[in-house]
Amino acid sequence: MPICRFSDAEGNPQFAIYEGSRICPLSTLTDTPVTQAEVLAGGAKWLAELPKPTESQWQPVPDKLLPPIDTPEKLICIGLNYRDHAIETGSEIPSEPVVFSKFNTALVGHGDEIRLPRVSNEVDYEAELVIVIGKPAKHVSQEDAMDYVYGYTCGHDVSARDWQKGRPAGQWLLGKSFDTFAPVGPCIVTTGELADSSDVRVKMHLNGEVVQNSTTAQLIFNIGELIAHLTKIMTLHPGDLIFTGTPPGVGAARKPPVFLKPGDVCKVEIDGIGTLSNPCVAE
Repeated sequence: MPICRFSDAEGNPQFAIYEGSRICPLSTLTDTPVTQAEVLAGGAKWLAELPKPTESQWQPVPDKLLPPIDTPEKLICIGLNYRDHAIETGSEIPSEPVVFSKFNTALVGHGDEIRLPRVSNEVDYEAELVIVIGKPAKHVSQEDAMDYVYGYTCGHDVSARDWQKGRPAGQWLLGKSFDTFAPVGPCIVTTGELADSSDVRVKMHLNGEVVQNSTTAQLIFNIGELIAHLTKIMTLHPGDLIFTGTPPGVGAARKPPVFLKPGDVCKVEIDGIGTLSNPCVAE
């Protein structure tokens, strides 16, 4: 049962069951507001035990949705994690995960605008499968890693290449953390709904054209390996997001390069989850 977050008529954030064209607020099924902690702790079993919505409880999906996780403690990103993407950039295949992060101020939801910074001329797109952590994880084995995953969502690792690589020593954190540079959504699907994430198709549509198209079978480090590696170093908490890497076809690798401009529309499509859409505007 996919879930999303939206703002109700009073401007209050709420969780809802998501069915693509319609949503059902969870509060109409529970009679009380539902917290993120309850959703993550309850997991797929809690969602399955909710009453079945009646037709009157459904409403049209809003044009804009909130990020499905509210202010995650950590936004962790993995670089060069698709074998075919590493090859297109001329990079060596990493021997261990390349890890960087984004700030929470980069987070936006489905339908929100990506603001192209006035101080960058090379803003690039990157479609990604995003892991949503469901419970605290530290020193987790690869074999047990999936026990700590709540589910998955679509993510867009927007990147200012002229900051990421064109500044002294390379400014990955800054190049990846401009406001609005981490769209996620439109919903989260639980691991029960997407039980096998090892061969899921990930696409980026730019103005209706498919510019990235690969599957997670190309991941150099799979989800279990990523969680095992990260939890050697840090404790992952419920709601933390892990961007798992991007397929080939990024704008910087094209000849000539293709960078985002005002008026562009980016759509991340992932099989079994849905489509995350965001228009681009000038800052």
